[in-house]
Amino acid sequence: MSEVDGTSPISRKRPFILVTGTPCVGKTATASLLAERSGFKHMCVGDLVKEHKFYDGLDEKLDSYYLDEEKLLDYMETSLKECDDEGLGVVCDYHSCELFPERWFDLVLVLRAKTDVLFDRLSKREYSDQKRQENLECEIMQVVLDEAKEAYAKDIVIQLPSNTIEEMESNIQRAQTWVEQW
Repeated sequence: MSEVDGTSPISRKRPFILVTGTPCVGKTATASLLAERSGFKHMCVGDLVKEHKFYDGLDEKLDSYYLDEEKLLDYMETSLKECDDEGLGVVCDYHSCELFPERWFDLVLVLRAKTDVLFDRLSKREYSDQKRQENLECEIMQVVLDEAKEAYAKDIVIQLPSNTIEEMESNIQRAQTWVEQW
């Protein structure tokens, strides 16, 4: 798609927002509430992958899918274009961000959590020891934040704490204020 179509900020009627971060930092909860309160469409990318089988098998050791990026991105590009054609804003959430074209998003929210909070959340979801450790290391090394800073313009990447319900509410309010000013 060209730079002046519906997936480009140049022509977009409403903003497209990406909420990203390590698994269990509160991406889906934040994104779904932000979308609901802003009248936007919510796209949980992990659900799209499972629902439309955008994967090439399962890594049983890590209990995660081998993502078929091409199929996912083709589907998302069409969906985002349809949303823009209808004048809808979009809030997407996913644990990774560098695979999405920069032109797709006007704001990238990177949620962060303290390791003790994240450990408890990962444990509650019954992540294996290995998967839990890998996700904790990713959070400590700020892997998702660094990916976002490398993949998107620095002025659209915002790091936000996501340890409590109060922080989540504050993050949603901050994003809503940004949407109103867009």
